[in-house]
Amino acid sequence: MRVVVRIGGSVVASPPNPEIMSKYASLLKELKEQGHELVVVVGGGSVARDFITVARDMGLSEFDQDEVAIRVSRLFAQLLAMKLGDLGPGSVPTSVDEAVQELKRGKIVVMGGIKPGMTTDTVAAMVAERVEAELLVKATDQNGIYTKDPRRYADAEKIGILSFDDLVQLFEENKHRAGIHQVVDPEAVRILQKERTKTVVVNGFKPENILLAVKGEKVGTLIE
Repeated sequence: MRVVVRIGGSVVASPPNPEIMSKYASLLKELKEQGHELVVVVGGGSVARDFITVARDMGLSEFDQDEVAIRVSRLFAQLLAMKLGDLGPGSVPTSVDEAVQELKRGKIVVMGGIKPGMTTDTVAAMVAERVEAELLVKATDQNGIYTKDPRRYADAEKIGILSFDDLVQLFEENKHRAGIHQVVDPEAVRILQKERTKTVVVNGFKPENILLAVKGEKVGTLIE
């Protein structure tokens, strides 16, 4: 199966978590051994947002703020790629084209952001579209998608299965801004919706959830 794994910065980079990154490296190797083709997109989390704040306070443009966040996400991607050894790419791809080429070489592709104005969610969706992925799994800091933000509302309920059309209705924000933080970015959803790419949102603090999602077992929230 061709799978895109989106590892949220909230999981591996808020703060930097070397233990869980090492667990993800082991899990990715296991999936590779099972014959799956993998593209992994890593976010920069709170570290990226801290640098966005610094850039903003320095009076830098939204474009430059995004550029700084992209560099942070690529640093985390590089760490994970290094942990994969020979199975990882020689260097972190900086475009969808480069990611496709690395996948053709049989590598576990690991990348971060690619250009300002685009979240790593959107990068993952674009790559999934380009390589015709059968599944996109997003590892986040929540157990799935909820009716409300569970961090703010005690009565929030987790949704087991959701259509892309219904998901759009849950958004509080519908356009990109530097440092946007939602379960799935609106632009990414538009791409996934167009392609009808099967997507599962899981708790990324339990890396084994990725394995369960790939096996087709019930975990997190399924979007289709």
